Amino acid sequence: MTALLKPIIEVQDLTTAFGSHVVHEHLNLNVMPGEILALVGGSGSGKTTLLRQILGLDRPQDGVVKLWGRPVHDYVGPERLALTRRWGMLFQSGALFTALSVFDNVALPLREMNYLPPDLVRKVVMMRLKWVGLDERDALLMPSDLSGGMVKRVALARALSLDPELLFLDEPTAGLDPQRSDEFVALINALHQQLKFTVIMVTHDLDTIRDLSTRVAVLAEKHVLVEGSIEQVMTFEHPFIKAFFQGKRGDRALGTHV
Repeated sequence: MTALLKPIIEVQDLTTAFGSHVVHEHLNLNVMPGEILALVGGSGSGKTTLLRQILGLDRPQDGVVKLWGRPVHDYVGPERLALTRRWGMLFQSGALFTALSVFDNVALPLREMNYLPPDLVRKVVMMRLKWVGLDERDALLMPSDLSGGMVKRVALARALSLDPELLFLDEPTAGLDPQRSDEFVALINALHQQLKFTVIMVTHDLDTIRDLSTRVAVLAEKHVLVEGSIEQVMTFEHPFIKAFFQGKRGDRALGTHV
């Protein structure tokens, strides 16, 4: 009998406060291997704060975040470094280093390992660029030479440079026109099918949620209000659910307007 899959990420009874301002209260969330979880919520609902705690950048007031079965803050020294190599991060703006070429931006995480020979670094970089639809000529370009869509692709290649098991996406289609957005979502979907990584994604875009996510978790009232498929989430009676998923905006993306 096949063993049940265990969560890659476990957020257990998390409470976060900044002074008297409580952001999370008894928040629970699991992220399962291979899924694409969309994390949605209104402004100030604590999405970015939750990501920072999953990454181990902040400590909650109470509760625990586990990665691969261990509290994230138990990873220290060499174990912490090894942990950071198991995930990749795609920032909303791309966050490319403007003084570095496309090649050097993608090579940076590989060079930070300090033991890979240059010929292997080059081989891996060119493979990652190929994964995202770019070639050797593009590798020579500077970030200022790139379109918005190319910036996203280079940033994705860099996020995948170490072949991570876990990928964080922060508003992956922000700033792209509809055609480029559809192309980028299709690219992520294809790579997800090929490489089998797990994704946790923050986005406000209903088209991206519809086309990319396998599960949705809604942050509201300081905790995960509801989680499940889009269809399951939409049946939950709550003002934020109605405002976010229904009306004209929802009708255009999901066909939900009544």
